[in-house]
Amino acid sequence: MSEKPTAAFVVSLIAGIFILLGAIFMMVLSSVLGGFAIGVGAGAAASLLILYGAVGLIFAILVLVGAVMLWMKPKSHVAAGVIILLFSLFSIISTGGFIIGLILGIVGGILAIVWKPPAPMAPGMMQSMPPSMPPQ
Repeated sequence: MSEKPTAAFVVSLIAGIFILLGAIFMMVLSSVLGGFAIGVGAGAAASLLILYGAVGLIFAILVLVGAVMLWMKPKSHVAAGVIILLFSLFSIISTGGFIIGLILGIVGGILAIVWKPPAPMAPGMMQSMPPSMPPQ
């Protein structure tokens, strides 16, 4: 068993990247729509998409922070897992990272929460060194 929650970290990191890409896509889409906007309604829709994209960007950064926190401080795996899980769920506001980021974030957060650190070995359980041979 590893000393760090590697699977949870990798899945959460990929989730954060997908959520980040989804938020950026939403912001680009809003700027394109804003360029073609005719009338008040289209401009308001583009502004709303920019707002949702910015919120998604914040959620993506928080998922990535949770993943890095999970790697740097494995003892706080429950707190990092909750951060990853919550902000992945909240990312549904901005496409949830094309839904893939949402699903991976949920899986990564759960993996982080249920991860168990390896138990320290008792002194009697460690492998002993073979006795050295006397010189001949």
